[in-house]
Amino acid sequence: MKNVTAVPAEYFRAVHADLQGTIQEVSYRVGNYIQRDRRLVTDRNISNREAGRETIAGEAIYKKCSIYLPAGYDPTDSGRRYNVLYLLHGVGGDQYEWLHNSKADESSIFCNLLDNLIANGNIDPLIVVFPNGRSSYDWTDTSFNAEGTHMLGFYYFDYELRFDLVPFIESNYKTLANISDTTHDGILYNRMHRAIAGLSMGGMQVLNLIVGGYRHDSTRFTGTNSPWNNGLDRTVLAPGMIDLFAYVGAFSNAPTSSDGKTLAESLISSRHNLDLLYVTCGDADRIAMDSYTQTVEGLIHHAGDHLHHFYPILIKDGCHDFPVWNNGVYNFSRLIFQ
Repeated sequence: MKNVTAVPAEYFRAVHADLQGTIQEVSYRVGNYIQRDRRLVTDRNISNREAGRETIAGEAIYKKCSIYLPAGYDPTDSGRRYNVLYLLHGVGGDQYEWLHNSKADESSIFCNLLDNLIANGNIDPLIVVFPNGRSSYDWTDTSFNAEGTHMLGFYYFDYELRFDLVPFIESNYKTLANISDTTHDGILYNRMHRAIAGLSMGGMQVLNLIVGGYRHDSTRFTGTNSPWNNGLDRTVLAPGMIDLFAYVGAFSNAPTSSDGKTLAESLISSRHNLDLLYVTCGDADRIAMDSYTQTVEGLIHHAGDHLHHFYPILIKDGCHDFPVWNNGVYNFSRLIFQ
């Protein structure tokens, strides 16, 4: 497919020091998250019906995220602003997973990729945000436990993203988008300067929470059976966030991802069209191949003009690992913000 290629091997090697970006770790306030008793703590007017569970007022928590700032980023330079890409991790990962590529001693690999993309003029300098995708009081728990509130938090990350993280980023960094501008023209402009993508569980999140699919909870609490035999079943539809993001990428999206028809119906009901959807998976991926196929099938047919550019990319011999996900970021980043 046009513009989609393998990552050049040299892009994983370091660029000159003057061209290297920097990584920051920051804390931010979160007023929207799952509490110990599985209720949604929120500082917004979110109904129980929309949330699919009781919503309550409560004390805010503080979470951490990692941020890549491109070479030359100057917080005092009022004349230069940047696009922002949000990258979400997998079920056992956290805000460091992308940066480390699952290897603690290779934290520079992903930064090298970003640095090379910018240094070679493939993309404009941009800010990349690596959140922890669990919107829960126990967000540091990285275990797989279907009954855990930290697992439920994956399916409620959209409220944190909309009301806590994006406002924090856009009020503290030099971004082109400004979420405080809620005028019609402001919303149209801002969404074209935000992109979001995720791997595995994060790929599910961008489909179900950004495009618009189902939230999930433990079958212990839903009283139903899990179609995937993983202790999870769907509950209510998420409202979607196409008003905030024009570009979405899902890499090896997890089994609880909603199907193409469901996602297309959410796109059709949105006031905004999705400019780009990039979905990729390895054809040898035993975890995500079925969910990738169900997401892709029928999506473009049902979405019609509501989806402008659709890239379903299958990687030959690809598995559920970083060679596929790094390829996804490499190609996705060169297609967004055009």
